[in-house]
Amino acid sequence: MASDLPHQLAGTNRTLTAQCHCKSVHFTITVPTSSLPLPVHLCHCHICRQTHGTLASFHAPLPKDIGPDFIAPSSLSSSLTSYIHGPQAAGERFFCTTCGCHIGDRDVTPDPETGNREWRVASSIFAQHGEDLFQIRSHVFTSGHGTGEGMWDWLPKLGDRPLKIWNPEPGNKTFPIPPPDPPKQEFDAHTGKEVLRAECHCGGFSITFPRPNDVPGLAEDEWASTYVSKTDPNKWVAVPDACNDCRVMNGAHVIAWMFVPLTSISPPLPKDFKFGTLTPYVSSPGVRRAFCGVCGATVFYSSEHKARTAENDGRKIVDIAVGLLRAPEGILAEKWLTWRSSKVGFLDCGMEYDPLFAVSLDKGTQEWATKKFGQPVEFDIPGGPPGFEGLP
Repeated sequence: MASDLPHQLAGTNRTLTAQCHCKSVHFTITVPTSSLPLPVHLCHCHICRQTHGTLASFHAPLPKDIGPDFIAPSSLSSSLTSYIHGPQAAGERFFCTTCGCHIGDRDVTPDPETGNREWRVASSIFAQHGEDLFQIRSHVFTSGHGTGEGMWDWLPKLGDRPLKIWNPEPGNKTFPIPPPDPPKQEFDAHTGKEVLRAECHCGGFSITFPRPNDVPGLAEDEWASTYVSKTDPNKWVAVPDACNDCRVMNGAHVIAWMFVPLTSISPPLPKDFKFGTLTPYVSSPGVRRAFCGVCGATVFYSSEHKARTAENDGRKIVDIAVGLLRAPEGILAEKWLTWRSSKVGFLDCGMEYDPLFAVSLDKGTQEWATKKFGQPVEFDIPGGPPGFEGLP
C-alpha cells in the first residue's frame, strides 16, 4: 500500500542513486519526500564553466544535514579528487579521479550550529530523474562572468515555465565570487595570426588554436574541412551535446563541443593526451577523452572515427569543450564558432533522461537562432558512431 501513497506524505523518505561513468563513484542521497522536487539551478559563473568544461553546472542544494552516502568501495577519500579554487572559495568541488565526473560541491566552512557542511549535488548523474524529483528552476551568475549571450538564452523556460535569472547584488558577502579578468585577443608569436585560447580553471591545461583560414592546406582537405563553418570559412563549427556518456563524465545535462585538427593546436599535443595536468580516460573502444586532474574540467574527446585513415592521422579531429574557451566576445565565442541550432546533438539520449529539458533546449536553440539569423543553422558533423547522424 505504501507505494500507492503520495510521495509528499509526511515522515517518508526517498533514496536516490548516483554514479559516474566509470562507476568508481557510487552514492545515494536520502531526502524527505516533503522536500521533493529538489530545486536545481544552472550556474554560469566562470568557475563552474572552467572546472566543468560545460556552459553551466547543474546543481541541486540538499536539505540541511543531508549529504551523499557512499557505497563501498566508493568513498569520498578514495574515489574523488577535491578542488578548492582559491582562498575566497565558499565551496569545495569533487570529481571522480578516474573519469572526471563532477558530483557536486560542499561548503568549505561548516555550519556554526550543526558543524556540518551543506552539499549541492550534480543532478545530472542520478539514475532517477524527473520533475517530481529534480526541478530546474533558475539560471544563476549570468552577468559579470562573461560577456555576450549564454545557455540561458537557449533555455529561457522549461516547457511553459519561465526560468528565473538570479545574480547577486554588488557587495554580496554570501557569494564572494569575483568576476574574471576579461579575456584578451591573442596572436601567435611566430605567425602573428589571431588565435583562441582554451584553458581550464587551474591553468594546468592551456592551448591555443588558429582560425580555419590560417590552417595550411585545410581548405583543400575534403575530410577535415567539413568541420569548418559553411556560412563563414573563418569559423569552426560547434554543437550542444546531450549524450549519456558525456552527461556522466562531466555531471551536466549537456556539454558543448567544437572541433579542430589535432595538428593545429599549440603547443603540440601527444595523441595519448598525456600533457600538463590532463588525465586521459578511455570511455569506450576507440574513444579517448581527457580531463584536468587538478580542477576536473572536461577538455577533450577523440575518436578513431575522426581520423579519415590511419595514414592521414595528421588531420585527426579532436573535440574541445567550449566551456574552456577564452573568447573576448563572450561565452559562446560567436566570432569563432558557428553553432548548429537545428537540433541538439544526441537529442534522443536527452529525451530518454530528461525529456522536458531536452525538448526545451532543442526548441530554445532553434528560436534563438531564428531571432538572430532568420532560421536555425543546420549541418552534419561527420565521423561519429553509426546511428547518431555523424554527431560527436
